[in-house]
Amino acid sequence: MIKKELKKTRLFSELRLDLVSGDWVIVASNRFQKPNDFKKPKSVSLKMSSKNCPFCNLETQKEPTLVMANGKIISNSKKLPVDWTTVIVPNIYPAVSFNFKPREKTEKTEGEIYKKMPAVGFHEVLITKEHRKQLADLSLGRIKEVISAWQIRYLSLKDKKFVNHISIFQNYGPESGASIAHPHSQIITTYLIDVDLKNALNNAKKYYNKKKKCLYCQMMNYDLKKKKRIVFENNNFVALCPFASKKSFQIIISPKKHLSYFENITEKEKEDLAESFKIILNKIKKGLNNPSYNFYLHTAPCDGKKHNYYHWHFTILPKSRSWAGFEMGTHLEIITVKPEEAAQRLRKIK
Repeated sequence: MIKKELKKTRLFSELRLDLVSGDWVIVASNRFQKPNDFKKPKSVSLKMSSKNCPFCNLETQKEPTLVMANGKIISNSKKLPVDWTTVIVPNIYPAVSFNFKPREKTEKTEGEIYKKMPAVGFHEVLITKEHRKQLADLSLGRIKEVISAWQIRYLSLKDKKFVNHISIFQNYGPESGASIAHPHSQIITTYLIDVDLKNALNNAKKYYNKKKKCLYCQMMNYDLKKKKRIVFENNNFVALCPFASKKSFQIIISPKKHLSYFENITEKEKEDLAESFKIILNKIKKGLNNPSYNFYLHTAPCDGKKHNYYHWHFTILPKSRSWAGFEMGTHLEIITVKPEEAAQRLRKIK
């Protein structure tokens, strides 16, 4: 189903180790070829067309790994049904790749000092049907369908070889890093666990070993008691602006119960998570003049180890300002709106 010109170049991704920071960097040269709706941001918002949109013309994409129609999985169908509402396809410009079959996860060297290895994994795109409707504009049932699709693919990918971590995220708008205007989220699996999550796991484990309590539950319970940083809550989830927010208007959506693994989410929890997403994303859209934003899932890795001390959650980061030299040089973020004030402003938006 891929266009012929996309078959011409297949550059495999690789991981390179930064010896100073200890971070791994993915080098994905083939992503340089991907289309970009946002080359002229000022002309995008109202003029984007579905005519040439690759996500409106799914014949330009690879064969779907999942097709859903109004909450139901469509199977045994070689042709995409006209009533599809959510589809997941392999990314034709993957950051990681399983196009080749390495015998093992092997570090290689360049010279006597540099280290690298193949960036092995799966990279998929979740596409909702409507070209102009972002997640906030969908019905609760459709948002629940998206969450179900994430869960289905997570469960399908978690036990595959070289998969220790699964990242689910969405970039919305030109300042978020999104290259296609059509709303979509992405799923990327990696052998390595990203540095941010690794640090969070280590800190949560240290706290649990010392206090025999979940660090995230302790913070959440305090905020639920004080209320000043709470934006929304229902039976199963709470949305709040963290005490030490990394961005102005940052929001965490977290289960109220201590839950470590997103993939175990129940039907009722999916309904309440869908409500949380709809309300919070609409508050951001209305209250902050429809900004670009990123959101991502942090959940316990699927690396075969027990991480019961961890607490899964989604982080939403509206793009209110970009990092400047100080933040990039020191990794000390500067925010201009106190989390308490941000939560108060967002609570008032209906």
